[in-house]
Amino acid sequence: MATEIRAWPDIAIPPGELLAETLESVGMTQAELARRTGRPVQAINEIVHGTKEITPETALQLERVLGVPAHVWVRLEADYRYNVARLQDRKSLENEVPLAEAYPYREMVRCKWVANVQDKVEQVSELLRFFRVSSLRQLETRELEVAWRRSTKVVIERAALLAWLCQGEREAERLNDVAETFDRDLLKSKLSLFRSLTTQPAVSLGPAMRQHLAECGVALAFVQHLPRTGVHGATQWHSSRVAMQLSVRFKWNDIFWFSFFHELGHLLLHPRRGVFVNPESGDKSRDEQEADRFAADTLIPPNEFTAKCAHLDATTSAAAIVVCAKEIGIAPGILVGRLQHEKLLPRSHLNHLKQRFELASQ
Repeated sequence: MATEIRAWPDIAIPPGELLAETLESVGMTQAELARRTGRPVQAINEIVHGTKEITPETALQLERVLGVPAHVWVRLEADYRYNVARLQDRKSLENEVPLAEAYPYREMVRCKWVANVQDKVEQVSELLRFFRVSSLRQLETRELEVAWRRSTKVVIERAALLAWLCQGEREAERLNDVAETFDRDLLKSKLSLFRSLTTQPAVSLGPAMRQHLAECGVALAFVQHLPRTGVHGATQWHSSRVAMQLSVRFKWNDIFWFSFFHELGHLLLHPRRGVFVNPESGDKSRDEQEADRFAADTLIPPNEFTAKCAHLDATTSAAAIVVCAKEIGIAPGILVGRLQHEKLLPRSHLNHLKQRFELASQ
């Protein structure tokens, strides 16, 4: 079905103007129309000046007296009231232009989250549609009920973070095969399976991860990174289900998998608790530290790290790293990243063993 596209005038014209013209064309006064319709003269005058609405009952009376179909009056009245509201709304949107400037609109256009419009008022309208609010002021008091892993070296802009989180919500909502209730025990039982996925080609990761998480009541979304967020991943509770989103920010597999298991840590260790990490502080809360430890120990169990990795250093060959990673059951790049973190390897050493990949956001 085709959608009607109308150009609305910059002023609202009341249907009373047509009524006045019609009365003049038939040589009838407002008083005479009032007498014929059984309406007070004041009511007719108010309709002419747009301060009183033409109801369907009045429209039927006008049809009988003046010959103009009732549906014409009803449509004119509806158009007038809508245009009045539209113009008032545009004035309200103009007042929110300064608020909209805080949001990374250009980057959101690049990600195809909002329409590429140049008019500032239209940009405000697009942002309201995107965030599904009637005013951007409503976002100022929004609680960030979210647990997220972020960089401590990036200055966080709250507006950019809100946009990234909202897109994650939107993409998670589109997944219709997610179990209705979060199953913590089932998720815990899948940890070894998720660990084995670290050795799989990147092209097959997305569908497999989504499927297994969906069975546990977790909706997984891959959301393009936005500048000034510093975010690798986040989890958000929605009723009995949970949404997890990953940004693949640096595209290195060791960072990606650590972020993924970090978010799993929040789900398993801190169920139904929103955790807010202060963007102005590099300090990590106890929950964040626990999630970090969970990710590190799940990817490389402490006993295996002690037994198989403690002797590795800058003299270790790439072949030895590959053999050790295979024995542990993880991708070589993850082992390299862990050794670099523990300062057993220089940051510049064996980076070719890390895998770079991109995951589609849809």
